[in-house]
Amino acid sequence: MDYRKKTVVASVAGLTLEGMDIMFISFAMTMIISEFNIDLATGGLISSITNMGMLLGGIIFGVLADKYGRVKVFTYTVLLFALGTALTGLATNIEQIYIYRFIAGLGAGGEYGIGMALVAEAWPKNKQGRASSYVSVGAQYGVILAALLSAIILPTLGWRALFFVGVVPVIFAFIVRKNLEESPEWLAAQKNKKIEKQHEKGKLAQLFKTPRTSLTTITLIVMATVQIAGYNGLMIWLPSMLQKSQGLSVSSSALWTISTAVGMIFGMLTFGRFMDRFGAKRAFGFFLLASACAVFLYSYATGSVAILIGGAIVGFFSNGMFAGYGALISSFYPVQIRSTATNTIFNFGRAIGGFSPIFVGYILQSYDMTIVMIYLAALYCISFIVMLTLKKGTSEALQPVEIN
Repeated sequence: MDYRKKTVVASVAGLTLEGMDIMFISFAMTMIISEFNIDLATGGLISSITNMGMLLGGIIFGVLADKYGRVKVFTYTVLLFALGTALTGLATNIEQIYIYRFIAGLGAGGEYGIGMALVAEAWPKNKQGRASSYVSVGAQYGVILAALLSAIILPTLGWRALFFVGVVPVIFAFIVRKNLEESPEWLAAQKNKKIEKQHEKGKLAQLFKTPRTSLTTITLIVMATVQIAGYNGLMIWLPSMLQKSQGLSVSSSALWTISTAVGMIFGMLTFGRFMDRFGAKRAFGFFLLASACAVFLYSYATGSVAILIGGAIVGFFSNGMFAGYGALISSFYPVQIRSTATNTIFNFGRAIGGFSPIFVGYILQSYDMTIVMIYLAALYCISFIVMLTLKKGTSEALQPVEIN
């Protein structure tokens, strides 16, 4: 296996484990709420705290990966992520769950940007969209795996046993550390004394070095925020909503999740090639508008067949875009700050968008699923508007992606 393929396999496996863990919370939410006697909004705070950990972990480990190496720091993030996940199964109150999910978030937040940086530095520019899509699909493999494990474990062993699966990433971290070399581009950059001097200036400051770079960074944060808010709104609460509104069992809602995840996978693979061929601006523009229409129309779906097919269509458009963010963000920033930029921007979006489950919880307590879907459709429209501000050009700090 050549180096390009190794970076994809390692990053896909990392996102698979991360996606699996995130969906464990979704499927176990009903049992956790019942055991600790908490309301929906308090339950939604679990995911929000996880995302706050992802923001902090993304910044810390992004800086460390740019300074000390992608692979070395990548393995540490996986180990920390595994620890937090396994400890969740030992929690005796909701406060402990918050703490352990924050720990898991620290590791997960660092893992994403480092993996994307590895892939961006291994693949040529005209293939980074599809390479990024291959990696992003890993999260949906995790969703499907979580749905299958939840259907088997939850009815028999309970929610705690589900999180003990979190020890599996430890094995993965060992394999990655042993078989994957550091990025050649990063190694070359380390030998450049000019780049070394830039390390001393502060990586985060370089994301806001000029008005132009500041606008680009803020625009990407807004887009990432909408992406995460939409994903969390769909995947964290919809299984529970379907269990309640449609009278679906855990196994039936798991089938919906698998159907939606399959739609997401096809959407990601399609988006990656669409982006490589037509440019980021056309790709994101089309998928954002299609997402707004799809989630709005989905609120009128009735019957099991319509719910399954509609879920796949919503997943295709709404999360197909996830495949492009790694390539998009990485292409705007040079190698010496690439992990920092990718982790900071996307995890900032995770932290802000992570409050979406709380908001959705409040909406569900006062209104219904239709209002939730209108809220999600509005988010995609906002992202479309800010996406239009991305411009081609160069500056001292940025090397922008082609967005014609």
